[in-house]
Amino acid sequence: MKMIIAIVQDKDSNRLSNQFIEQNIRATKLSTTGGFLRSGNTTFLIGIEDDRVQEVMDLIKETSHTRDQFMTPPVNMDVSMDQTASYPVEVTVGGATCFVLPVEAFQQF
Repeated sequence: MKMIIAIVQDKDSNRLSNQFIEQNIRATKLSTTGGFLRSGNTTFLIGIEDDRVQEVMDLIKETSHTRDQFMTPPVNMDVSMDQTASYPVEVTVGGATCFVLPVEAFQQF
């Protein structure tokens, strides 16, 4: 058995959650926040048999897409209080970050 921790952008989470339900994949859905853009993410915790890991990874890959968006970096003020101009910067966001971990034991009560 494996534990898959999948971090996806909020925009993709409902579609992925629906795919999990259709494929009878049980997952726990957590609301999380990313550190870089401080934007909403969803983290799925999925306990799955070894032979279905690739199936789950394929579903995540199919439903989680990268996209470009503009962000404005925070304004930096140094000791002289000299403000540097901040212009929006295009960054790529989305997709999924997945960790596959071995499960030593599983118990359900």
